[in-house]
Amino acid sequence: MTPNENQQKWDSAARMYDLSGGFGPEKRWKPFKEELFSNMAGKILFLAVGTGLDIASFPAGQDITGIDISPKMLEKAKPRIDAYPGQMSVRQMDVHAMDFADGTFDQVYTSCTFCSVPDPVTGLSGLRRVLKPGGILRMFEHTGSTYFPFKTMLDLVNPVFRNLGPDINRDTVANVREAGFQVTKVSNIFLDVVKTIEATAPVE
Repeated sequence: MTPNENQQKWDSAARMYDLSGGFGPEKRWKPFKEELFSNMAGKILFLAVGTGLDIASFPAGQDITGIDISPKMLEKAKPRIDAYPGQMSVRQMDVHAMDFADGTFDQVYTSCTFCSVPDPVTGLSGLRRVLKPGGILRMFEHTGSTYFPFKTMLDLVNPVFRNLGPDINRDTVANVREAGFQVTKVSNIFLDVVKTIEATAPVE
């Protein structure tokens, strides 16, 4: 998928995104996201702002830069961005081609993002580049499973889901390691499908 095709996909999804994701999923996972985001400190990059549903779970008073490939998503997010009780700016940007300088950020956060990044290892490598040495990556993600029969089920239906948006059988922990991070903690929230991942950018 080209960057332009990816942008168009998420522009098309923006209109109905809150209806599909803003009720059951957000209510179910919000306490876990709040716990993860409570560790925010320093200069923060938040990847894939979307329509801003996660902003309500951010602790107040942070310095956050958000990016998203979709201008339509960011347009929908604007009221939530403006209401955030801290410093938050956003830019339209593709994680595969970020123009931030090396070592710009102290921390990077993602939320149900790397199921949909077309080239996840390249995207994660870009996040490592813009993190300071020793900087922290914290992720709330849904991934593939190692449990039978869930692994088989996810592998079978993944081609259908990929056409709609996300891959549902990715090994995101392995991708984080392949991108050069040191994984420090993985916490399973629902089986081994929904999890939080914490990792550190290497100190050269």
